[in-house]
Amino acid sequence: MTSQVPEALRNVKALTFDVFGTVVDHRTTVCQELIKRAREKIESPAYSSLPEQSQTRLEAMTEDDWAKFGQEWRYSYYVFTRSFVPGESEWKDIDTHHYDALHVLLRNWGLTGIYAEDEVRLLSRVWHNLKPWDDSAAGIQLLGTRLVTSTLSNGNHEILQDLNAYGDLGFREIISTADFGAYKPHPSTYLGAAEALGLRPEEVAMVAAHLGDLAAARSNGLRTIYVERPQEEAWGSDDPRYKEACGWVDIWVAEGEGGFLEVARRLGISE
Repeated sequence: MTSQVPEALRNVKALTFDVFGTVVDHRTTVCQELIKRAREKIESPAYSSLPEQSQTRLEAMTEDDWAKFGQEWRYSYYVFTRSFVPGESEWKDIDTHHYDALHVLLRNWGLTGIYAEDEVRLLSRVWHNLKPWDDSAAGIQLLGTRLVTSTLSNGNHEILQDLNAYGDLGFREIISTADFGAYKPHPSTYLGAAEALGLRPEEVAMVAAHLGDLAAARSNGLRTIYVERPQEEAWGSDDPRYKEACGWVDIWVAEGEGGFLEVARRLGISE
């Protein structure tokens, strides 16, 4: 790395990436898949056998409704991972959560019984095939020429391996918080990742589009790289925590500045 690299990052040997929202655009993919499956159901030969009330409800769903449905699905993941207590809560992986949460959402939206069980199961796996942001694959691959690149996501291994393959992301390592029986932001996930990589925490930089994730990583000794993504930040710009983060984030890449390719540039890594 060159002398232009921020001093705090000059000893960094590995980057750990949040995945959902930071590397992949879950909103677009999930919403498109929900709309696609609804249209396929309406056009299927068996559709006419559904109760008239169910048909009316499904046909009333707009694209905006499906977008809200998808966002509620995502929010359920946030609530689930934040409420999980290592050593106390019964373990459940993210695939299982997505499946269980989908059943709840279908019921809450008046859509119970529209999809057969195998269709619900298949739909719940949309999270395995999320479209990466335009800079993700090229950026991760470029960063990987000089640094160890690894996932550090709440997603279970199968999801992360599928996303890596689907998006041709090129991660050199796949680390899931499931490896540590916890979910971010529990300290064991950040410290466990550093140990799994054979590095000290200060030799690892967490890359995320969520300042809360980075704040937890920082509190456990990791360096921080913030890459803004559309609609991903939970802290508003007027939030004191956001304003404080402007002072402690080691690299801050604003939306429209090139994402991971800009991270590589600031770390002195070129093609």
